[in-house]
Amino acid sequence: MSIPRKNRSEAEPGAEPTPLIAIASVIVSMALIAVGNGLMFAYIPVRLGAEGFDPTWAGLIITGLSAGGLAGCILTGPLVRRVGHARAFMVLSALIALANAAVGAGVHPLPWIAARALYGFAICGLFIVAQSWLNDAVANAIRGRVMAFFYLAYVAGLGVGYATLALVDIRTADAPLIGIVFTALSILPVGMTKLAQPPAPQAASVALRRAWRISPVGVAGMLAVGGLSMSIAGFAPIHATAKGYSQADVALLLSAMPVGTLILQVPLGWISDRTDRRYVLIAASALAMVAGLLALGFDGGALAALVVIYIVWDGASESIYSLASAHAADRAGKDDMVALSSSLLFAWSLSGFVVPGIVTALSAVFGTQAFIYVAILIAFAFCLFVLLRVFTTQAVPAAKTGSFAPMTAQAPLPVELAFAPDDQDRQRGG
Repeated sequence: MSIPRKNRSEAEPGAEPTPLIAIASVIVSMALIAVGNGLMFAYIPVRLGAEGFDPTWAGLIITGLSAGGLAGCILTGPLVRRVGHARAFMVLSALIALANAAVGAGVHPLPWIAARALYGFAICGLFIVAQSWLNDAVANAIRGRVMAFFYLAYVAGLGVGYATLALVDIRTADAPLIGIVFTALSILPVGMTKLAQPPAPQAASVALRRAWRISPVGVAGMLAVGGLSMSIAGFAPIHATAKGYSQADVALLLSAMPVGTLILQVPLGWISDRTDRRYVLIAASALAMVAGLLALGFDGGALAALVVIYIVWDGASESIYSLASAHAADRAGKDDMVALSSSLLFAWSLSGFVVPGIVTALSAVFGTQAFIYVAILIAFAFCLFVLLRVFTTQAVPAAKTGSFAPMTAQAPLPVELAFAPDDQDRQRGG
């Protein structure tokens, strides 16, 4: 089976079809990478705890990862313009393998900070490359379904990686080696794909002031969810380890969290397509706030209760990402989309860098549970802001809203880096 080759518009006469198996190669590659990434995400804080290091080191490593991610958002475009999508994908995958090898060389926190910063740079770049590649190859009629499957495959891979922690000897280099193996495997589908490479990308501009004028709620949502996502996903294993939960317990907690993303986004998105999305954003942020309060109340308690709470907490927080992105797109004109996407990505990355640094500093003073208080405060502030906007601005007319698409804050926004300017001009006319 094949689909028509399109660049966001109607297919060109005589265009060759794009086989689904070629599109699947990119999705499979990212899912394989996700398995190794999930395992390493869980392994590092548990290993540091087992070696007796202060949890602050794990927080600094998360901050380093976020710094690398911010650099990746800025530098991926120039890299792709220089070598193309396929080679950029392989280069970035190789950097992840090198980062895992550095972690496997021994428990040395300072080099680990550098290694995870390299990983952050590479994984952010990989997402931008993969998403822009798929956006170029997939027809408008099925783009939403393909991208939803892309996110689903990656989140499922993360869950498998988290669960794998329970099966490895934490005091050996087994986890980094497994991460390297899955990263190496991920190169094979892309290296053998027949998927045509997109045109050389244009430079994407960041215009936060313009983005704020278009959608204050969209920009605020990215700022909120960047901090929420990195706080919850990054510091949950650090805190659980510090509280004395076992390696298997941490693996179970982390592997359960993506379930919330999978079960909450679709119904929330369905509702948001039929009402003012801001109402749903208020509900999602309020749910994240309540779940955070419950996480605080049950902190250190029965694992089963915490698993349920964290499933809801993570799912509600992740939903803010896709809902805010959809709301911003509703308010943007066709000529605004590229700059808006780039600006939202930058806001998400900036928050994902700044907030973990704040949490790490607070954790050194108040303990590892500081991330829970920070996450509750972020959710409360965003909920209050959106509520204020509801009372002061009108909703987007239903006829002008787009369709919701599931996304995850573990993956950067699909910035339009894949299209040359003339391609974009043609797309805007569609």
